[in-house]
Amino acid sequence: MGGDVDHPGIEAAEQAAAMLTAAGMARMPARVMMALVGSPDDGYTAAELAERLGVSPAAVSGAVRYLISMRLIQRLSRPGDRRDRYDLTDDAWDGMITANAPLYAALAMQLDRIADENTDAPASVARARDVADFLRYLSERVPEIAAEWRAGRG
Repeated sequence: MGGDVDHPGIEAAEQAAAMLTAAGMARMPARVMMALVGSPDDGYTAAELAERLGVSPAAVSGAVRYLISMRLIQRLSRPGDRRDRYDLTDDAWDGMITANAPLYAALAMQLDRIADENTDAPASVARARDVADFLRYLSERVPEIAAEWRAGRG
C-alpha cells in the first residue's frame, strides 16, 4: 500500500467501514465509500482504490457498481483521461439516511398488522404498536431533519 501520506485517514476509514458493515452494509462497498471520504479532490481511480484497500480491481469494480446504483458515489470523467475517477456524491450521506424513510412507514404498517392479528397477547401488541409509532415518527422526521440541516448550511 502507498502508506498514510498518500492515503490520509486509512485507519479511521477502516473503522468507519467496519461500523457500516456492522450496521448491515456489505463490507467492500463500505470500505470503498469510506476510502472515498478521504480521497483527493479529484477522486480515486479504481486502481487507486484497489491499491489503497489492498484488494483486487474486481472487488473494487463490484463495490463501485453497487455504490453508483445506490447514488452514493459518482463516476467522474476528465477530458483526455481514459480512466474514470470516483468520488462521493454531494448528498451521499443525507440521501442514504433519508432513503430509508419510506421503509420505516412500511415497516410500521406491517407491525400494526401483526398487532391487529395478535389479540391474545396484549404485551406483544403494545410493543408492536410502540415500535410502529416510533417508525412512523422516523419516517416523518428524518426527511425534515435532513431538510433543516441542508437549509442551515447556507
